[in-house]
Amino acid sequence: MSQNRSASSAPVALPDEQMQVRVVWLYYMEGRTQGEIAEALSTNRLRVNKIIAEARRSGLVTITLNSRLTSCVALEQQLAAEFSLNRAIIVPTPEDQELIPVLLGQAAADYLVQLLNGGGIRGVGVGWGATLREMVRHMPSLKRPDICVNSVMGGLTHGIEINTFDIASDLARQLNAECSYLAAPIYAGSPESRTAIVRQDVFESAFRQIETNDVIVLSIGDMTERSLLMRYGLPRNINIEELLAAGACGDVLGQFVDKIGRPIDHAINRCAIAPELEALRAIPNVVFASGGLNKAQAIAAVLLSGLGNVLICDEDTARQAQQLAGELRTSGSS
Repeated sequence: MSQNRSASSAPVALPDEQMQVRVVWLYYMEGRTQGEIAEALSTNRLRVNKIIAEARRSGLVTITLNSRLTSCVALEQQLAAEFSLNRAIIVPTPEDQELIPVLLGQAAADYLVQLLNGGGIRGVGVGWGATLREMVRHMPSLKRPDICVNSVMGGLTHGIEINTFDIASDLARQLNAECSYLAAPIYAGSPESRTAIVRQDVFESAFRQIETNDVIVLSIGDMTERSLLMRYGLPRNINIEELLAAGACGDVLGQFVDKIGRPIDHAINRCAIAPELEALRAIPNVVFASGGLNKAQAIAAVLLSGLGNVLICDEDTARQAQQLAGELRTSGSS
């Protein structure tokens, strides 16, 4: 009579399978080193290394990152691909919205240090705003007398610490670098006045310096009362409603753009004492550091414009800007 084999009918793991499972368990779950695993299983480190690599390829081991940064990294890749960016740096959106400029400023400082350490940087241009102010506060002290830091737009006629003059001079101080200013207000009184100002020798020299920058770091303005330009910088004869009626959704370098990043047809753009927006395309590294949901539409416009090649933003805002830009592309507005 034949013996009942039901008790042994379940599949038996092969020795190689047992070895694979034991190796990956000890490596990933118990945190053993490859040398420790090799000794424990009476094998060698080369075999252990091959088993670990094969376990990843075969799907025996899958890795999930349990981190708030995981979604940010994925979004960075999407933004870079969709908008032809050299780099996107996305930070988690804090519960306290007032911390967004602080976090973005720190990220901008880290990125600028990377560029400086990479070599070949001789000119650094800066705009103005709370985020750039925080960037300067987070910059380490370096010795770079070979670099010239310069303001790339006019400043406010009354001093606040987010002014372009203060940001440029403080950044130069942190880098132990040279500093030059575009010593003028943000807006001239008329397009004709602007032409007369920039034709002066001192301003022609300043604009030549701006054109030779290797890096320019800028913020993006929106059309709400949260905007520093709206509160402090607009000429008295210009109001927000008028700019909105002309199609403005935000500004770059004091020049207002529509939803797909084109300069609006308004005299204020011809009064801005700053390079024309198209001039940014000739700069190797144009970094936009800006965040907050109030700026999502303006950030979407800048992404569609292609004026910059690096975006530093918070996650919630970047996602909304990505969605808005995608909708505009789908509708054929661009």
